[in-house]
Amino acid sequence: MSEDPGIEHVVSIDIGASVDRVWSEITKTGAVQRPLYNTVLESDLKPGSPVKYVSPDGKRIFVIGRVIDIDPPTMFQHTYIFTSKDEPPTLVTWNLEATDNGCRVTVTHTGWTDEHKAPEKSAGGWREILGLLKNEVETGQIPLKTRVMYSMMNRMMWVMPKSTMTPNAVALLEKWRHREAGLTNQED
Repeated sequence: MSEDPGIEHVVSIDIGASVDRVWSEITKTGAVQRPLYNTVLESDLKPGSPVKYVSPDGKRIFVIGRVIDIDPPTMFQHTYIFTSKDEPPTLVTWNLEATDNGCRVTVTHTGWTDEHKAPEKSAGGWREILGLLKNEVETGQIPLKTRVMYSMMNRMMWVMPKSTMTPNAVALLEKWRHREAGLTNQED
């Protein structure tokens, strides 16, 4: 596995709200984060702690990782494994900075390797998330089409890959933790 230093997704958006308000939304735990595809962040947000973005009912985990660094209210960095794909962790860094009109949010997604199948698709997802974050923080709402999509997704959870089911996603995280630590498992 070799890292491709040429792939780095950097996506920014200006939001008409304070850094503290935006920080509160992106680090909200135990409640639905509508901008982040209607998931619930589970973490104590301390370096080394697990990060999980789970379905509202807790039966599915869509993203897993570990907190690498955190500097409230301006920086949150964590590893990122999208559980529907058996690919190595990448690194996501959220940076928030005050502007004259509110806050600039920048997401940087790095750590892509030759094992990642379509890293170019990531930037589009981050643009969508940041657009939803702007709507949520500025208006208290996300677009109707997104709410309808979430409702349909909730009804169709049963067609999601089995790898997103909580026990399978946890096993995937453990696999990558062992691999990162240089351990080998004959089952891998």
